[in-house]
Order: sequence, then C-alpha cells, then structure tokens
Amino acid sequence: MSSIFRIPLLVALLAMLVSQFAFSHGMSEEEKQAIIEGGNLSYLWLGATHMLSGYDHLAFVFGIVFFLRSFKDIAKYVTAFTLGHSVTLIIATYQGIQINYYLIDAVIALSVTFIAFSNLGGFQKYLKIETPNMLVMITALGLIHGFGLSTRLQELPLDADNLLLNIITFNLGIELGQLAALVVMLMVLHLWRERESFRPFSRLANAGLMAMGGLLFLMQMHDYSHANTETAEVSVGVSSEATIGEWKDSVVIELSPQGYKEYKVMQSKDALLAYEWNSEGGEVYYDFHGEPAGDKTGFFQSYQIGTDSTASGAVTTPFAGTHGWYWKNKSDNPVKITLNFRGEYILMQ
Repeated sequence: MSSIFRIPLLVALLAMLVSQFAFSHGMSEEEKQAIIEGGNLSYLWLGATHMLSGYDHLAFVFGIVFFLRSFKDIAKYVTAFTLGHSVTLIIATYQGIQINYYLIDAVIALSVTFIAFSNLGGFQKYLKIETPNMLVMITALGLIHGFGLSTRLQELPLDADNLLLNIITFNLGIELGQLAALVVMLMVLHLWRERESFRPFSRLANAGLMAMGGLLFLMQMHDYSHANTETAEVSVGVSSEATIGEWKDSVVIELSPQGYKEYKVMQSKDALLAYEWNSEGGEVYYDFHGEPAGDKTGFFQSYQIGTDSTASGAVTTPFAGTHGWYWKNKSDNPVKITLNFRGEYILMQ
C-alpha cells in the first residue's frame, strides 16, 4: 500500500481513537486526591499531562505550525496562542469564572476546524474573502482555550492560601507539555517536508483536522444536550420545605480574603437536600450544584447561583452523585459561613 493510500486510513483511525478518548477525557476522584495530597508541585505535573492528553489543544497547535518553517514565525504564532490561553486560565481560575465544560470544548473543537480550513485556503477558495489576521485570531482562540483549561483546574478544591501559586504552577506545566509536544510535531513535519508525499499529505491532514474538529463539536454538543435532559426540582429562597423541621447537620466554613471553598455530600437520585446558609463579614459568590457519580468529563449542573450573604432552598436531585456548594470570597476581608442542612445524604467531610 502506498503512502498516499495509508494517509486516509490513518486519519480514519485517528478519528475513531479520538471518539473513544473524548468520553474519557477528565479527572477521576482518585486523580483529584493524588493532586491534592501531592502539594503545589503536583500542579506542574497536572498541567503537563493535561496538555499532552488534550487532543483538541494539540490538534490546534499542530494546525498552527503545519506550514510554518522559520523559527521567527513559529515563535510568533505559538507565543500568541500561549499568551491567549494563559491570560484566561489565570484570570478565570482566580476569579472562579466557570463555563459549561461541554460548551467550551465544543467551541475549542470549532477552533481546530477553523485553523485547518485556513490552512487549506478555504476563505479564498470557498468564501471568496481574505483570510482573517491569523495572529489576532490565534490570540483570540487562545483565550477560549484558556477557559477550557481553567474549567479543568477548577475541578480541584484549590488551596485559597496558595491559589495564585497553584494556578501559575499549573500554567507552567501546560507550557512545558506544549513545548514537548511542539518539538515532536516540528521534527515530524521537518522530516515529512523532505518527501514527495508531503504536498498531498498536507491537504489530507488538514482535511482530517477539519473532520476531527467537526466530529468533536458534534460529540460535545450531543453530550451537552444529553447531560441537560434531566433537570432538578429546585425550590430556592425561603421555602417551607427548607425551613420546617430541625436541621440535621451544621458546618462552619471560613474563607480567607479572595479565597474559595467547596462543601459537598453524596446523594442518590431523587433524594432531598434542604439547606440554608449565612455569611458573616460580607457577601460571597456562590454556586449550589451537583456532579454525577462516575462522570469524568467535568460536567456539573448548577441549581442556584448568585452573590449574597444568605441563601436557602431545597433540591430533589436529578442524578446520583455529589451535591453541594462552592463559595468565593471576592473581598479583602475574611468571611465565615454557617451552613445548615438536612435530607437524604452521606457526609463526605
């Protein structure tokens, strides 16, 4: 079989592998615990391994450097992407900004299709327009990739006292992983450019990247739609279900300035969780949400989000898994939260 005919087969096999890997792209509870126990340096390893296993990020970088030959051009465009994703990774994580995992990954998938379409000259050939300024577009798409990286990092209960250091260390790991992958990509591309098959391969490879991006987009949107088919019965605000009867458990959570923490319980499907909490020292940003048991995609469903010094309500859980609260203290003063709750659950903390 000639090399020309091997390429479509390799592209097809790659798409099959990606379709299988996409469903497992996440972080297990065991991995989370290992990171927490490993200290700050573990975030360096987490960042590197996340980038090296992030097929969507790597595919985008591969598309960026595919036709670049000079070190100056490679450095310019890769730096634009790096600056873009670093800015949103640091800011979004530090501020506790979260975007639905499936939706942000769907946009990242489209970025892979975009870069491959540009490599094929699609804007001039099919849309009859000039190719957008690629330096600007790569920087902008890098900002979107940063939100995806931040969403992954925020799955962990980060240490509020070392928050910025954790984020920077994770980002450094991301850059080290990207650099390692980039070296391999450039070596492969350099060797292939010496072969006669490179020109036809370049068209097929970028067509494969477009197909991969489209496939990942459809998969992420399918998962987003599927994950949102079940909704919780939520009663927020002061309700009889939340206030009548004695509270079963009560905890106190202390937030340092600019710090944030989570508190969760384990529940089965269709279980009740009634609650109220109050903060002393100022208002806090909060997100009352649930995460399905066994899920490794990073999906979570929010039931109540806001900024306040008190909240109460009740939820009938739509799935088995962990359910609880995320609080972010955006002030420069310490805050103490008193949480009271009751229902059908198993304490985790």
